[in-house]
Amino acid sequence: MPSNVIVGLQWGDEGKGKITDLLSKNSDYVIRYQGGNNSGHSIHVKNRYFVLHLIPSGVIYPNVTCIVGAGVVIDPKSFIQEIKNLESIGIDVSKVFIEHRAHITMPYHLLIDQYREESLGKKAIGTTHRGIGPTYEDKIARIGIRALDLLDKKNLYKKIQYNVHLNNALITKIYKKPPLSFEEIYHEYEEYANLLYKRIIDSIYRIHRAFQEKKNLLFEGAQAMLLDINYGTYPYVTPSSTTTGGVCTGSGIPPNFLENFIGISKAYCTRVGNGPFPTEIFNQNVNNHIQKKGNEYGSTTQRIRRCGWLDLVALKYSCMINGINCLIVTKLDILSGLNVLKICVKYKIHHKIFKNFPSDMQGKKIECIFLEFPGWKEDISFIKEYDHLPKNCKNYVEYIEKYLQLKIVLISVGSERNQNIIKNNQLFNKIFS
Repeated sequence: MPSNVIVGLQWGDEGKGKITDLLSKNSDYVIRYQGGNNSGHSIHVKNRYFVLHLIPSGVIYPNVTCIVGAGVVIDPKSFIQEIKNLESIGIDVSKVFIEHRAHITMPYHLLIDQYREESLGKKAIGTTHRGIGPTYEDKIARIGIRALDLLDKKNLYKKIQYNVHLNNALITKIYKKPPLSFEEIYHEYEEYANLLYKRIIDSIYRIHRAFQEKKNLLFEGAQAMLLDINYGTYPYVTPSSTTTGGVCTGSGIPPNFLENFIGISKAYCTRVGNGPFPTEIFNQNVNNHIQKKGNEYGSTTQRIRRCGWLDLVALKYSCMINGINCLIVTKLDILSGLNVLKICVKYKIHHKIFKNFPSDMQGKKIECIFLEFPGWKEDISFIKEYDHLPKNCKNYVEYIEKYLQLKIVLISVGSERNQNIIKNNQLFNKIFS
């Protein structure tokens, strides 16, 4: 059976949750490899709506083992609440596990995230205040607390004591805020340890054994390519590796485990928070159409998403970095009703034309060179066959394929599981069977 990885190719919110759900049905393992509870995967099933923040999307299938890998940072409070929410609607969570080496988000991480953003003012990154960045910082500084530390109370006591003392100095002297109580934090996390100890495992050998046994492995991330710490629109990025390369470091596998590199892109673009967004739409009527029809509000924070036209310069860059061999386009139905559609095919910066995605966008005035396409009025959300799509719709889709030199395997035209159009049957059967 193949091993698949799903990667969002834009700034997030491409519909990875729905596609992961579709692939999970035939998977034995779904493994999360990066990020924290600063993003959400939305899944719709028969009028039931799920938002998953830390737990892999495969949890709704009883045959799937879900593993939160070493590349993920875990807020235990959020994780436990998510478990309880799933249990309350009858979902079996007995096969959800946390890798020993995953790092733990602590209360001081949340506060430092918040205080730092406040101090930056207009220069703030626009984080979710979930403490993700500071957790990764402690990981790199080699003072982080890992999931396995929750299994050793004496070691946990010493590590929390050290970190609270260190962070209280920062909180009180730099940010002029009241200090945290070591005792309160330790007792809180001692209780989390009691609730989670059966789920904390050394998953590396288990994943490798599953591969040797030809099990079907699916790897999912949280954020998307253009938020990658190395290759995204720095500094307005997430602090982890969101690319297919991050799969290996975040879950403990070699590259040859991976066969299908599945990229997810909306038929347009959105971005939450601050940062460069070349194709952002400032026409209020068009922006409102996409925002309202597409329900473009953050799954985690409910922040309004900035909306933009499809950016093929950025998308080609993302496909190249990730080695994408299968492309899925989502939310094509949202564009129905617009008279004219635009696709960015080049950038103009300081009177020079660029076909490549620049490494530094900060402070640069980027002018997009657009191609315009006539829109379509028809509601396409009920269409099941590609040939039944309006002609203008097909022209739009086929130009994307031509520019990227990639085949689109699937088109999503709604949030429900069955609102999909298979465009390439051969690729679809290879991936989804």
